[in-house]
Amino acid sequence: MKIALLGYGKMGKVIERIALERGHEIVLRKSGKDTFEGLEHADVAIDFSIPDAAVSNISTCLDNNIPVISGTTGWLENYDKMVALCQEKNGAFIYGSNFSLGVNIFFQLNDYLAKIMSKIGQYKVAMEEVHHTQKLDAPSGTAITLAKGIIDNSDYSSWALENAKDDEILIDAKRIENVPGTHSVFYNSDVDTIEIKHIAHNREGFALGAVVAAEWIQGKKGVFTMKDVLDLK
Repeated sequence: MKIALLGYGKMGKVIERIALERGHEIVLRKSGKDTFEGLEHADVAIDFSIPDAAVSNISTCLDNNIPVISGTTGWLENYDKMVALCQEKNGAFIYGSNFSLGVNIFFQLNDYLAKIMSKIGQYKVAMEEVHHTQKLDAPSGTAITLAKGIIDNSDYSSWALENAKDDEILIDAKRIENVPGTHSVFYNSDVDTIEIKHIAHNREGFALGAVVAAEWIQGKKGVFTMKDVLDLK
């Protein structure tokens, strides 16, 4: 499989190494203002860039009939536009707030716990996410996905970074050097706390999941998620 890497920072380099180990070829490494030269040779593109570049990267791939996997967060106000473009072009697109296989299992666990806890009134939910200081968006895309999972399965209506109302989930977003990503969900009552947590030890899990998704999307058309890739639906 020939891969275009859109975003060649720390994550892009880990994806490159894992892709090469799995027998794939890198035909484009794009950073900053680099051109898309070489994209035409790609079987798939993997976008781990920055919020300001994601829409351009995804659009260019879909316009050129290149399936695209995007793990860039912080641009989701344009997600519906990218879905519409994918459908218009009869393309293939996967966005994931987190491609880690473990995190996607964690998402399922979070949804299930939210369903249970929604029937028990004395608990108040809160979340914490911790990332490295280079992460540009807060809260993380993973935290937003977790919050949405709770909202979809409970009476909560939204999330907030501070001064959360009774129907909002408080997300405490912290930035600390050299933390790949830690996400915690707490259900607090006067008598106890229930906590579920995912701790990433390095970038390997995110990168492996993105490559697995790129392998899976070959020959497919449509808009998918990691639930499709891992058959978790």
